[in-house]
Formats: sequence, structure tokens, C-alpha cells
Amino acid sequence: MATSTEAATQPGNLARSTLAIVAGFLAVAGLSLATDQVFHTLQVYPPWGEVMLDPKLYALALSYRVVYTILGGYVTARLSTRSPMRHVTVLGVIGLIAGTAGAIVAITRGDLGPNWYPIAIAVTAYPCTWLGGRLAQARTVFGSV
Repeated sequence: MATSTEAATQPGNLARSTLAIVAGFLAVAGLSLATDQVFHTLQVYPPWGEVMLDPKLYALALSYRVVYTILGGYVTARLSTRSPMRHVTVLGVIGLIAGTAGAIVAITRGDLGPNWYPIAIAVTAYPCTWLGGRLAQARTVFGSV
């Protein structure tokens, strides 16, 4: 009988864990970029490479990114066979690190829009991912939501 440490490091489990985290990340990044593209195409947002000037557009972008980040945590938790919240935590930390790096770059450059937006992306990364994981667990415990 394998111990929990041995079970977690078996190739199948490692692959499934990696898949769960990557799928959650791709859900957030892919849906965010796809939605950005739709808004650029519809001319809600200015062309790529131009800075948005309207704070309401940044609020719009933040709103759907929050939803997609929750979805990413949900996807990660649903795909992980063991310790779903551990996987969600890894995804949340990755989002926090990526968001913090983005905020540092944006604030340092100073010409990429308002500072509050990348800070909000970084600050919401972990709690939104966590919420998605908890929603997935609630669905598992209570059935369909």
C-alpha cells in the first residue's frame, strides 16, 4: 500500500495534478484574452497597444477577470482527484505572483493605465481562485448547484 506522499508523486497523479492546475490557468488566461479580443473587435476597447483612458473600461475588464478567476479555481478543483484545495492554492499563488509581477511592471513603466487596475488583479487572484475551489467542493458535497 502506497503512503500519501508516494501516491502524490506517482506519474499518473503528478500528471493529473499538473493538468488540473494548467487547465485552471488556461481557463483564466484564455477566457480573459478572448474576451479582450471581442471588446477590441467591437471597438469597446481601443486597438491593441493603445492605453485605455476610461476607468470604466478597466472596471469592465476587472469584472470579467474576477469571474474567470473564480472559474479557474472551480476547474482546478473539479479536475484534481486528491486535495482539490491544495491544487487551488497552487493556482492562486501562481495568479498572485503573476499579478504582482504585472503590477510591478505597470507601475514602474507608468504609461500602461491606472495603477489600481494591476494591483486589483494581483489582490483578487488568490481569493477568487479560492472561492472557485470552494464552490467546486460545495457542488461535490451538495450535488448540482
